[in-house]
Amino acid sequence: MNRTYYPTVVISDVHLGTSFSRSIEASKFLMSIDCDRLILNGDIIDGWQLQKKSHKTWKKKHTLFFRVILKMMENFGTEVVYVRGNHDDFLDHLTPVTFHNLKIVKDFVHQRGETRYYVTHGDVFDSVTSHIQWLSKLGDVGYTLLLHINKYYNRYRKMRGKSYYSFAQAIKNKVKSAVSYISDYEKSLVDLARVKRCQGIICGHIHRAENKRYAEIHYLNSGDWVESMTALVENEKGEWSIVYYKQALNERSNDKAHAES
Repeated sequence: MNRTYYPTVVISDVHLGTSFSRSIEASKFLMSIDCDRLILNGDIIDGWQLQKKSHKTWKKKHTLFFRVILKMMENFGTEVVYVRGNHDDFLDHLTPVTFHNLKIVKDFVHQRGETRYYVTHGDVFDSVTSHIQWLSKLGDVGYTLLLHINKYYNRYRKMRGKSYYSFAQAIKNKVKSAVSYISDYEKSLVDLARVKRCQGIICGHIHRAENKRYAEIHYLNSGDWVESMTALVENEKGEWSIVYYKQALNERSNDKAHAES
């Protein structure tokens, strides 16, 4: 299968080790691309969930995800930069470390030409996550509950021929406090990019893919692989875009159909 080439690809928030991780889709996406640099921007492994001894949620499909990445490193020479997030903060004990073409770091500066992007998971600007961990984990329980509700509600919607509906995304888009939080979060990270003397910021954490500008600063968020299944890709001109898994899958199916006709 022909792979789509991008110089740089960023994914985050796969949450391997949870029952809601879309690891199969994430693996298929990675198997469909070739890139010089793959940035895993935090919360790839959900250490919080794995700490719960009553929940044995690590599956073979989660291991497959890393096998795909190892193949990319071996066959295509892909450089992998793993930026730790809050759910995989157990990596703090390792950072910074480099093994050949794998880096595990707390943050990173991605540069193409004269353009510099500061790469961080983004949890440092979540005061709840950073300073009140028990409250953050309570919020994590609430989000997991919403995903359970989504699961059964969307089975019902599918039976009625309706599309997927996300309670979590609806709350983020409509609840005033959530909208305000997202706006403050973005502006804080934009300010950080200025402090770091970078022209852009690349983050994750809030499960909301975005590609926008705040004056001279380019704000990029890679979204997640729990619901939205999105990635950030950079082309050879240094231009960034959001790739949606379903869209990419449809495009590849169309390309295959044209090739066979």
